[in-house]
Amino acid sequence: MEKLVSSWFEVELLPEPYVFPPEKRPGKVSFPLGKSIPVLDLGSSNDQNETIQQIMKASEEFGFFQVINHGVSKDLIDDTMNVAREFHAMPAQDKVNECSKDPNGSCKLYTSSGNYDTEEVHYWRDCLTHPCYSLEEYMQFWPAKPTKYREVVSRYSVEVRKLGSRILELISEGLKLRTSYFSSGLNESPTIVINHYPPCADPTLTLGIPKHRDPTVITILLQGDVHGLQVFKDSEWIGVEPLPHAFVVNIGYVLQIVSNGKLKGADHRVMTNSSHARTTISVFVHPSSETIIEPAKSLLNASNPPIYRALKFKDFQNEFLSKAADAEALHQFISSTTD
Repeated sequence: MEKLVSSWFEVELLPEPYVFPPEKRPGKVSFPLGKSIPVLDLGSSNDQNETIQQIMKASEEFGFFQVINHGVSKDLIDDTMNVAREFHAMPAQDKVNECSKDPNGSCKLYTSSGNYDTEEVHYWRDCLTHPCYSLEEYMQFWPAKPTKYREVVSRYSVEVRKLGSRILELISEGLKLRTSYFSSGLNESPTIVINHYPPCADPTLTLGIPKHRDPTVITILLQGDVHGLQVFKDSEWIGVEPLPHAFVVNIGYVLQIVSNGKLKGADHRVMTNSSHARTTISVFVHPSSETIIEPAKSLLNASNPPIYRALKFKDFQNEFLSKAADAEALHQFISSTTD
């Protein structure tokens, strides 16, 4: 409880455990003018083939894109962001109590990362995370405070899950897979991740989350109205502009594996801010723990052999959590052993 950044962030000097090594500090960041990730209109009059081409181009070139006119209501988006902010504004003891109802720990509140006690440097964030499907199984363990949390977040998770299925159907067609390729075990364990980044005494020295890729099929992010997300592209960091009621979608490691490297997850990080708190809501589209993740067989041939091996998602996820800061070690773990 006392470790939560939101409990003590109002300090004049950044505590030493949060100061990154010089080579990993963000420093004073300037955003290149005219550079941004693609913005795709899912409600436009373009035919579906054109939308698929736009998604594939953005996924191949950036590993990221934003979507507008996506079908999730603006009121529901606003209500969900408001209740997420209300949760992180509650007293620390209340937050801890609301995340301690499941003996199996399905609903978690932590600060920095899941490896707080062993990590070399701490991240400037608090995080609430819990499964969001099925609602019947997990919602009883979600926070009951704020009072609207369960009602609002359950409706939100249903609508964003529909959006994720729609995007994955379009990607399936773009990869020339059957439309329902991702509708089985590959997307049946989505997780809500609500990150909160309080104002920071010195944003040049620390990060909300360091450079990483997501262990997901795709991630669907609502980033609110405060800058912070950056994508690494062509050897420089590109800021992702907060667009009202838009979602940021990024390619995760699992989709990179399924596509046999055709679509690649992009490295990204989260900056802190000296004057504004930033709260974001992600839906991590995950496979179930026992699902085998592997390159889609219909994509493989003599000229395109598998570059990743088949493994259970739970084994990949365990390795990711232990080696997330070591991209090369993780790559070696998931690479195909065939010569």
